[in-house]
Amino acid sequence: MAHGRFSELGAIAERAGFSGADLILFDFGISSTQLDAPERGFSFRGEGPLDMRMDVTTELTAEQIVNTFEPSEIERILRTYGEERWARRIAQFIVRRRPLRTTRDLAQAVEAAIPRKAWPRDINVATRTFQGLRIAVNSELDEIEAGLQAALMTLKPGGRMATISFHSLEDRLVKSFFNVESKDCICPPQQPVCTCGHRATLRIITRRPVRPSEEEVAANPRARSAKLRVAEKL
Repeated sequence: MAHGRFSELGAIAERAGFSGADLILFDFGISSTQLDAPERGFSFRGEGPLDMRMDVTTELTAEQIVNTFEPSEIERILRTYGEERWARRIAQFIVRRRPLRTTRDLAQAVEAAIPRKAWPRDINVATRTFQGLRIAVNSELDEIEAGLQAALMTLKPGGRMATISFHSLEDRLVKSFFNVESKDCICPPQQPVCTCGHRATLRIITRRPVRPSEEEVAANPRARSAKLRVAEKL
């Protein structure tokens, strides 16, 4: 077992003697153990500190973001990473209620910011805000991009890369990476002659993502949004 970030995969594999790997599986979901621990601050369901760090040795926390960042930057985080349409109003309410210390403080700010009639029916009203802050705290999208590149370099020809994503931002990153790396040319379509020099490094195995069965979701409700994609190194 090794402790590290996705971006460190290449170095970790090399130290462990796994260069030329047959298979690399990424699980981009947050650990249920972390999610269910109130002291980690990932969930609005139980009161805890506004932490949200997957790796507690890092410095940035959700509390720092909501209490020290400019409203415009909080809005950007919620809109970009949480895909929250009420991002500006939520950011304003967060700043107005400073200091926020607990997950319940944050959830109440979101609840106050969004009109009751606009609350989503399928998810908690604070879900997108918590997602956006968690992604920002852990630089998740940057880590995924770096991890995919590292995996490509670590796999041997014929080796396969499998990814399990749990929301659209993760899945779009994987889909885009697989699409680009499966093409011999990535020049703009209107360009008459290829100048990019790009050559395909992957063959896509799953043209459509594999979704969990009804039985899987019944056994593990958190799997309901999972998408599996697989590609093979050329």
